[in-house]
Amino acid sequence: MHSRILTGFVFLFLSGGFLTAQDKAYARKVVDTLASPSMHGRGYVFNGDKIASDYIANEFSSFGLLSFEKTGSYFQEFHFPVNTFPGRVEMTFLFGDRAAEKCMPGEKFLVRSSSPSIKGHYKVKRLDSSIASVPVKWDAFIAEDHRKVFVLVDTSGVRDKKDLAKMINFVKYPVNVKGILLPVKMNHIEGTDQCTKLTAWDFSMVQSTVPVVEIDPSLAGATEIDIRIGAKFLKEYTSRNVVGYVRGTAQPDSFIVYTAHYDHLGHMGKEVYFPGANDNASGVAMLLNLAKHYSKPENAPKYSIVFIAFSAEEVGLIGSAYFVQHPLFPLARIRFLINMDILGTGDEGITVVNGTLFNKEFTLLKSLNDSSNYLPQIKPRGKAAISDHHFFTERGVPAFYIYTLGGIKAYHDTCDRRETLPLTEFDDLFRLLRDFTNALMN
Repeated sequence: MHSRILTGFVFLFLSGGFLTAQDKAYARKVVDTLASPSMHGRGYVFNGDKIASDYIANEFSSFGLLSFEKTGSYFQEFHFPVNTFPGRVEMTFLFGDRAAEKCMPGEKFLVRSSSPSIKGHYKVKRLDSSIASVPVKWDAFIAEDHRKVFVLVDTSGVRDKKDLAKMINFVKYPVNVKGILLPVKMNHIEGTDQCTKLTAWDFSMVQSTVPVVEIDPSLAGATEIDIRIGAKFLKEYTSRNVVGYVRGTAQPDSFIVYTAHYDHLGHMGKEVYFPGANDNASGVAMLLNLAKHYSKPENAPKYSIVFIAFSAEEVGLIGSAYFVQHPLFPLARIRFLINMDILGTGDEGITVVNGTLFNKEFTLLKSLNDSSNYLPQIKPRGKAAISDHHFFTERGVPAFYIYTLGGIKAYHDTCDRRETLPLTEFDDLFRLLRDFTNALMN
């Protein structure tokens, strides 16, 4: 009998280790899939968001998740305007004293997300401190017609705040100018095979009349440019949230909700896409891992657990705002909501937004972490309207937004790749969220 007990213990121990390894392997598979070229950056070019949402819905179906829709669909559709770049995006910089340099977006230049289409060869005129600091020169420059040239706005030598404000307003409210070039500092991203980035990129819900291009300072000496930007403004783009749930065994009308946005920045031109491995394929990987776990009969939850993959978070939390306005179940019945975004590292622990707002639940989460020594630290933070938890919180739903700390710093750039995302504390964070969910239900 002792032998059989020992054998059973060893089997359970090894099985537990195997299942944990399988969870990590599944997470890696999800990240690799969502951040692959086939998903087109999960944006609004080449149906990237629809391909990604189909993938998530298929995973929900394979777990046997239920739908709130009578049709059995996991999808909740909504509409919004967005500026996109499905055409060619490329630039060549010409210099008087050196060879021309042809560049692809995401490396040495980025087109601001509100920019319109443009194609042609243009001279470059410089606007810097030597003009901005001299009122007569500034007035003369502003009075000139720049409708056939690109103005390179270099603020690097500007010391006076008023002069800087004038230049910033020239970029924000351009008049009589064909386009604007902005030199910005490039940053090396550690742990990404020497990847460099300009600034973080975002979506725009409008299209401007003047293209603005951020460039590496090494290109600031250009006297002429060849430019091609293929933009397309979509007045009413249709995207969709993906919603499924596991029915609770004891209190099916009470809900624990897990959310993560699956959309990312899509394409800048036909060739370059933003992988979005950490932001937020990693959060979707955790969402699917939790759905897989609670869909198993041996892990059947007492409360119903809802899993929502939001779209259009990157456009301005549009998918979650739509859900809160059109909930598929009563928001008042949510016991707690956990929003997950950027979960691919964790070397330094996690931050919990709303941790200071819901002190009882934060204390519970921290005590569970301390007792099992899962993560290096759990940092509380106050309210912040920076992810999909926000509109739920505003409607009185108790919610946390969790993101990992440390490790790779790639964010909203082409450096956020599946190949360099470590998933450092993914297993331990999964265990902590599992324990937290079980404690809430008990």
